[in-house]
Amino acid sequence: MTMGTNHSGAKEIIMKTTRREALLAAAAGAAALHTGIPHAAETQPASETPDSGLAMPPLDYGLSFICNTAPLNAVRFWVESRTRLIDDAAGVWTDYYQCASCKSEHTFAEKDLFSQDNYDFLPILGDGHYLTFRRPARINDRYRTVKPVEEMWGEPQLQLRLAPTVSLLETWEQIRDATAAAIPIVSQTTLWNEETGLRAIIECPTKTMNISLENQIYQVDTGPIAYPDLSKRYDPPIDCLSLAFIAFNAPGFADFVVEQPTPVLVDGEEKTQVYHYSNPFSMSAKNQLFALGKL
Repeated sequence: MTMGTNHSGAKEIIMKTTRREALLAAAAGAAALHTGIPHAAETQPASETPDSGLAMPPLDYGLSFICNTAPLNAVRFWVESRTRLIDDAAGVWTDYYQCASCKSEHTFAEKDLFSQDNYDFLPILGDGHYLTFRRPARINDRYRTVKPVEEMWGEPQLQLRLAPTVSLLETWEQIRDATAAAIPIVSQTTLWNEETGLRAIIECPTKTMNISLENQIYQVDTGPIAYPDLSKRYDPPIDCLSLAFIAFNAPGFADFVVEQPTPVLVDGEEKTQVYHYSNPFSMSAKNQLFALGKL
């Protein structure tokens, strides 16, 4: 991997990775995922935010999938975001892959493919487990479940791709130009908790980008992503994740809104509860933006 500067001043990180090397890396990641072998992590104090862009090359989210292998249903999921959970005390990290949503269905039926009592379905894969979210119109006890991968759709194969050229966007002008040129943009947001010694890097494609030419400011608003609760240690660790949206317009903070049971009020009176993204909050963070291509 090399770094240079293009004509616009943006740093280009050139990923000189062959297709064979990318497949081998994906296979190695899958092997570590299923055998429970942790990845070695750089040792840094939890109070420091690392240069996550170089430590974690962004995925190409248009070309990254999880392909399962069960004979009955070898389902393929599109990878929609990635959260890297870093344990500084142990010196290890684990990646969790949040997949795209679908709807509850009668798979391979002859007709009436969607379930009558329908719900959104979204899986997150990592560390030998699937965390699955089922969101019907009402609150129920199956909203989130954690199961070992062998109880789901067979052994998952990570088919992950890296973009051949990644440009670090460091200035307003670079962000503006990449947005206007319709170049795919990926964000990485680093969070940390000094008390638990945990850090996390949330990576996702920037699906929505606001640009104010008049005020020279940008704003990322995208999701869902896998938001990690770093305030305590979970067992299994995947249980720390919740579905959320992320927004930021500066390098040093990020706002989140998490899906959770939310009251439905009519004339100030609670009538029922539904799953909804609610109760926004803000956190100190380190945000970086990357263009997947040359500016």
